[in-house]
Amino acid sequence: MRNFLGLISRIHPKYWQLGVGLALGLVATVFQLLVPHFAQTLINQLGHHVDTVFVVGVIGLFVLSALVSAGSGTILGFFGEDVVAKLRTLMWDKILRLPVGYYENTKSGEVSSRLVNDTTQVKDLLANSVPQMATSILQLFGALAFMLVMDWRMTLLMFVAVPLVLLVIMPVANQSRKIAFGRQDALAGFNGEANEVIGEVRLVKSSTAEPVEAQRGHARVDALYQLGLKEAMYDSIAGPVMTMVMMGMVVGMLAYGANRIAQGTMTMGTLFSFLMYLVQMISPFTTLGQFFTSLGKASGSTARIQELLMVPDEPQGTAALDSVSGQTLAMNDVNFSYADGEQVLHDVSFVAEPNKVIAFAGPSGGGKSTIFGLIERYYTPQSGRITLGDHDVNQVDLTAWRQQIGLVSQDAPIMAGTVRYNLTYGLTGDYDDERLWQVLLMAYAEDFVRRLPDGLDTQVGERGVKLSGGQRQRIAIARAFLRDPQILMLDEATASLDSESEMMVQKALTKLMHNRTTLVIAHRLSTIVNADQIYFIEQGTVSGHGTHDELVAHHDLYREYVENQFGHEEQSA
Repeated sequence: MRNFLGLISRIHPKYWQLGVGLALGLVATVFQLLVPHFAQTLINQLGHHVDTVFVVGVIGLFVLSALVSAGSGTILGFFGEDVVAKLRTLMWDKILRLPVGYYENTKSGEVSSRLVNDTTQVKDLLANSVPQMATSILQLFGALAFMLVMDWRMTLLMFVAVPLVLLVIMPVANQSRKIAFGRQDALAGFNGEANEVIGEVRLVKSSTAEPVEAQRGHARVDALYQLGLKEAMYDSIAGPVMTMVMMGMVVGMLAYGANRIAQGTMTMGTLFSFLMYLVQMISPFTTLGQFFTSLGKASGSTARIQELLMVPDEPQGTAALDSVSGQTLAMNDVNFSYADGEQVLHDVSFVAEPNKVIAFAGPSGGGKSTIFGLIERYYTPQSGRITLGDHDVNQVDLTAWRQQIGLVSQDAPIMAGTVRYNLTYGLTGDYDDERLWQVLLMAYAEDFVRRLPDGLDTQVGERGVKLSGGQRQRIAIARAFLRDPQILMLDEATASLDSESEMMVQKALTKLMHNRTTLVIAHRLSTIVNADQIYFIEQGTVSGHGTHDELVAHHDLYREYVENQFGHEEQSA
């Protein structure tokens, strides 16, 4: 409960709506409690002179109670939607600030489940279960009070069943809470796995992995099914048990009341009033049982939400960044390891002078992409510094730093939306069509974009599936032209392209690299042979650096690397 209250206090909901809705609910409950009391008088008048004004008053009380209850439900509904909207906004902002490393260890579907399912559980508890519990308690004790005033001896019959109900329902509710907690976890896992499979459906089909994924999905569904059976069983036990006890109470009260009426010690109106109060008491018992179940579900959801909110944000930095132009980018004795503890980089250093091309070569898995990740500040080194001039880049404002970097990677990520949306993605300025066509022309992408059905407003599909690899690369390069970064990072930008696409992309990259500090990761000799400096990375260390000719002359492994992997290209060159 402390976690729940702490979470709610962070979003500053409209408590006045909760207060007004709860107050109206309590007023409606008071009206409902008065109805049986007035009905007692009305029934006793049957066979005698019936007060018409009194009858109209009782009917009016029914209608007024319904209207007030509807108003209470509406305001509480507004309160609940406000809570869930603010909670999802808080979580969405947090999700965007989480470091890249978090997503490498957590499935995106699990994160989306926290955002959608768990927030709904919290809303249901706060906007529905809590007010219903408050009105149910008032209704329960109010009914008991009226019954005690009318006839204390019949009321004692009620207290015989209450301990029995509590003894039965509490263990059931506790078990239901545990099952609900496990079901939420299983649902988040299934959601994550489903998103992963759907997101890589081409890989699934090309690998003929449908039977494997079907088996895994069936296992997940079956696990959810088994938990759902248990949850349905425990949820369904509480209702019939309470109904059985209440029906026993009704039968007992009818028998006892009939005997009292026969003796002349009770009126028919009193017996009917008792039965009406008894019916009113059935709902509170059911609501209280459901409240403990909802509390258990919300408790698990709150714990998972708090767990996500407690993950440290990306270090933002506060230092201002005046200018990148003309400053040297350097990495000095950097050591880095991922969360699993295995060290990836060992005392890595390099210098990238302004407007120079620095290339990184070496075997796969040596740490080249990790270097780019550190420069982008996806990760923070355990020791060592990355500097730009006199600035430690990890102290610089994160947004200002990333605005100076243009990254073109092998997979060229594209967002669902239009070509225009992808060109201007993340940029805050206004760009007219003339400027967009200009950068497309510079990226050798104008021709194919003009051939698209709606030009700049053509939908490219999820992850750009309607575009070829080369087209996605040229859109990414055009976006980099529009962004106009001072530091350009090319991560295997042409590795997966066919010869024609590679030629077009390479021409665009050559134009983009002009007058920018450029860092290149590439396996193809033609991409790096003309670099100003080449750093050879193996097993997380820089084993040598220099120009291509210097490394061929003095670095045995680089020379062997060239001969084995780039021999054909070198002969062609």
